[in-house]
Parts: sequence; structure tokens; C-alpha cells
Amino acid sequence: MEALAQSWAPRLLSVLRIMSGLLLLEHGTGKWLKFPAGAFPSFTANSMAGYAGAIELVGGLLLVVSLFTRPAAFVVSGMCAVGYFLAHAPNGFFPILNKGELIALYCFVFLYIAAAGPGPWSLDVLRKR
Repeated sequence: MEALAQSWAPRLLSVLRIMSGLLLLEHGTGKWLKFPAGAFPSFTANSMAGYAGAIELVGGLLLVVSLFTRPAAFVVSGMCAVGYFLAHAPNGFFPILNKGELIALYCFVFLYIAAAGPGPWSLDVLRKR
């Protein structure tokens, strides 16, 4: 069982990166492309939501296709940390009460991907060959 788990761990890292990137990308498309419709209220491009949406859109796309994975994941993790402390932490200490548990989880998932790399199913790995 241990050998099976170890052989699948790198592949599951790729699955985690792809799925996390797709979920992040959905935030960016919801803000900038209005898809899915009604996902986010209107905002101005020169605002925190506008900047976050741009990072989500570009970072999510880079993570899904796994191009420049480590720097993209690091930038996205930092964006999530800033978002948590600016938008959620002022509303209370506990993430479940301040509605910040999702962005906190994203922050640490992307920080892990920045440290661990993209996994074997990635363009970054193909580029290095």
C-alpha cells in the first residue's frame, strides 16, 4: 500500500495543481469575463478586485497549463494572503466566522505547489527535457 501511495503522489500533485488552477481561473473569468454570469458584482479595473481578478485569470491559466508554475503559484499564494488579511481578518479572528476559510486554504495550497513544483504532468517538465 505504501509503494502504491508513493507512486501516485507525484501524479496527485499534478491533479491538485490542475484542479486548484481551474477553481482559481473561475474566479478570474467571473470577474473579468463575467463567466459564469452573476458570479461577482461589477468592479473597476483599477481596484483591488480588478487586480485580484487579473492575477486569478493569468495565474489560474498558468497553473492549469503548468507554465512557470512555481513563480505563478507563489504570486497567487501571496495574493490570497493579502486578500485574507485585507478582506477577512478585520471581521474576526476565526476564518469560519470571517468567511475567509476558502482563501486561507487557497493560500496554503498554492504555497505548497510553489515549493513542491508542478508534478509530472506539466509543460514545465516538458520544457526542461
